[in-house]
Amino acid sequence: MARRKELSDELDPQVREFVELLRGVVDRAGLNPRTLADRTGYGRASWERYLDGRQLAPKGAVVALAEAAGTPADPLTAAWEPAERAWSRAELRNAGTQDALRIVGVKRAEPDGPPRPGGSRRWGLFVAGVMGVVIVVVGGFLLTGDGDPKPVSDSGRTPSPSASSPTAPPSGVLCGGAACTGRDAEEMGCSGDLVVTARSATVGTVVVEVRYSRTCGAAWGRIVQAAPGDSVRVTVGKTRHTARITAADDTIAYTPMIAVPDPARATACASLASGETGCTGEGGAGRPSSGGTVAVRGPDGGRGGGRTG
Repeated sequence: MARRKELSDELDPQVREFVELLRGVVDRAGLNPRTLADRTGYGRASWERYLDGRQLAPKGAVVALAEAAGTPADPLTAAWEPAERAWSRAELRNAGTQDALRIVGVKRAEPDGPPRPGGSRRWGLFVAGVMGVVIVVVGGFLLTGDGDPKPVSDSGRTPSPSASSPTAPPSGVLCGGAACTGRDAEEMGCSGDLVVTARSATVGTVVVEVRYSRTCGAAWGRIVQAAPGDSVRVTVGKTRHTARITAADDTIAYTPMIAVPDPARATACASLASGETGCTGEGGAGRPSSGGTVAVRGPDGGRGGGRTG
């Protein structure tokens, strides 16, 4: 088997321990990213990231690995829980650092030192010009008589609520916020390295998950290790989307996205062909959680390919 890359020294110790455990299971079973993709439904590139410590494997992938390797899943999922908490803490720290760098960048862009000669006069002319524009706009507003603002040009449009960040989205991301609702996460570039499993639960042997992309500001539901006839539903407030497995060789299904700023507000539910139902927990502080078992009748499941979501 090819020698893998050394794990980064910056990895949290709990994450490192979990990744090394995954590597041991894969090596002992004689597996590799290509065979794992065939047996688990998670792509080859995804397994390469999981085993290199560049992305934390979701719980569904961990359960699928245990089945493919013929090993108990409990030790793997037990190690996954603290690893995901550590990974989430690191993501929050990184996000805070990026916000701080953006603020520093804005401050550095401000001019330093005393104003140049004539600067005060130019500033006064600028303020006068702005006030003139304000007077014209307010006058037009009052003359409409109906109390509703009327956009007079493209330059007067109110920014979309989804444009909450001044920075451009990463390359390949095609939507953000409300624009993502009803769209496919993979087609919009919101999955891959940009998604985490915010909540999960087990219904029989099927894992139901709330998937969340902070970059896209949207959540969706997914089921793995499922079978034809099984379905998944994601709910945020009064908005719902569903997906169902219909092909005989599919074991993964995921819903369209729903825009939501906090994944704790999203709930995913699985309805199995066997009659079992179960949902991820409600409430909480929005931190990715390990989920729990929510099975009510005999297990059912499957294994195979399909899109990962």
